This record gives sequence, C-alpha cells and structure tokens, in this order.
Amino acid sequence: MTAPPTLGPLKYVALDCEMVGTGPKGCDLIYDKYIKPINPVTDFRSRWSGIRRQDLLHAIPFDQAQKEIVKIITGKVVVGHAIHNDFKVLKYFHPACQTRDTAQIPLLNQKAGLPVNEMVSLKRLTKAIFKKDIQTGKGGHSSVEDAKATMELFKVVESMGAKTLSLSALNPLNQET
Repeated sequence: MTAPPTLGPLKYVALDCEMVGTGPKGCDLIYDKYIKPINPVTDFRSRWSGIRRQDLLHAIPFDQAQKEIVKIITGKVVVGHAIHNDFKVLKYFHPACQTRDTAQIPLLNQKAGLPVNEMVSLKRLTKAIFKKDIQTGKGGHSSVEDAKATMELFKVVESMGAKTLSLSALNPLNQET
C-alpha cells in the first residue's frame, strides 16, 4: 500500500496482495507480512507470487491478517490495480466511493497511448507511462513494487485533476463477493 505525500497522511493507501502496504510519505511500508491461507496451498505459483513453502512456515493466520489490514484501510481511499482481486482474497468489501482502481481509469490508458476500453496490465501501463520496467525478477512479482507502481499511476491521474475516479461507473468490479 502506498500513499502520495501531497494527498495528506494516510488518506490514500495502495494495496497489492501478497499482503503489503506503504503509507503517508509515498513509499513507507506499513504492512508486509506472509499470511497463512485458510485452505491448504496446492500451488505456490512461485514464478508469479515469489512465495515458497518455507515463506509460510512462520506466517500469521489469515483471520489475524485480515483484521490488521482492515484496520489500516478502513476510512481510507484504497488504490489498487484490478483491486477487486485483492479485496476478494481478503474477503472484504471496501466502499466504491473510497476505491480507486488504476485498471479501470481510461485516462491512464489514454495517457499511455493504449485503448481506453481495455484492461491493461500494471506492467504494461507502468512501462508505457514511466518507461520503467517492473515485475522483471525471476523470483516472482514484488507486492511492494506493484503497490508503489500503482500509487505512482494514481498520482498521474490526480495531477491531471481527475479526483472523482472512484465511483462505481469506473469501478464496477468492487462488489461484495
């Protein structure tokens, strides 16, 4: 989770599951823990997640992590890329008016020179807008890197004066599951 410095302390947080957070100064880590899933892991998907069996040996229980994360994000604007996936993993519903999904903001695609009606990956959008490569390691994605990239993308939209981009018309996937 990340928060841009110009938007006030902990008003905004960016979320990317493998359970991570950064905070008020734009890249301060506020939550980064391994979490033991409720169900047994059948596929670590280490190539993408970067998580290995040994990483979960001392992981905290899901219920504990969920409470901690919900406490952090309650009352905050949560920024994510395809954030509905993160909320689904957390078994949590966040109000649409307090959610910003960079995968659902046509202005970002337009600025990147990409089709506005297409859901573009975080990697592709970051490369197109910032000329920066992310998700390049062979050890899987870094949730910290992804959360930072997501917040940087959101700051681009904020700087364009588009401050009402949370509403359900742009975020139809944030529904209780």
